[in-house]
Amino acid sequence: MPAQPIPAGQPRLDRAALTALAARLTPRDYDILTHLHQHRVLTTHQLQRIFFGIPQATRKRLGTLYALNAVTRFRPWAPYGAGSRPTHWLLGRAGAAVLAIRDGITVKELGYNPDHPIAVSSRLSHQVGVNDFFSYLHHHARQPDTCAEVKAWWPERRCAQLWGDLARPDAYGRWAENGREIDFFLEHDTGSETLAKVAAKLHDYANLAEATGITTPVLLWLPSSTRETNLRRVLATTEVPVATAVQNEDGPAGPVWMPIRSEQPRLRLSTLADAWPHLARAREEQTDA
Repeated sequence: MPAQPIPAGQPRLDRAALTALAARLTPRDYDILTHLHQHRVLTTHQLQRIFFGIPQATRKRLGTLYALNAVTRFRPWAPYGAGSRPTHWLLGRAGAAVLAIRDGITVKELGYNPDHPIAVSSRLSHQVGVNDFFSYLHHHARQPDTCAEVKAWWPERRCAQLWGDLARPDAYGRWAENGREIDFFLEHDTGSETLAKVAAKLHDYANLAEATGITTPVLLWLPSSTRETNLRRVLATTEVPVATAVQNEDGPAGPVWMPIRSEQPRLRLSTLADAWPHLARAREEQTDA
């Protein structure tokens, strides 16, 4: 007889239930749970880009994980006439428990907080925007005949733990494509901050580069071409490498990036490091050392 779903809202987190749950989880399921834990919230569309091929398979598997209380979900409110928002997925109690068991730690040590108010947080749309950026990179890397990989995706929390006394990026990433590789800090801009405040953040990245001896480009992912044009006027000179791009339906992998102090054609993310050859030389010197 197949294992019965754990009743929604009343998860039985006894050993038998968790053993039954673990027996039904695939390696991809564990990756989904890990991503939900690390990145707090992912929409159905984002999970499809990262892990699945078609919407039907995405909805079916997420429905199974929801029935098992491995994940939970909510749909944000949308004003009348704006259309429905996608389903947003969070790590569930049972999912947190099996992740903790896998890692040989307690749920508390895992850092899971079932009461985190992300669903009503004013930063929800910003978090979803950051995760959109990386979900599109994953989607690009999964296409046939594409040699690309998201080698690192560190969320804001991890960045804050490492560098928060100096700089607080929205995420850190490492992208590789066709033999080229670039590390970057992401600043996902929603247009809610003044241009002066956005520019001031770059001083923090300069301080971080000085403290660590490692210069990492900062990518400004902007909501409109007007915002980009106005910000580039403000950022006539920068202490660290900076590139801008406008958020688009195809994602950040393609030729959308323009370094500050450059008017050449826009570059792909993978070739963006060509705009700063001194970074490649510095990396080679660190590798040789």
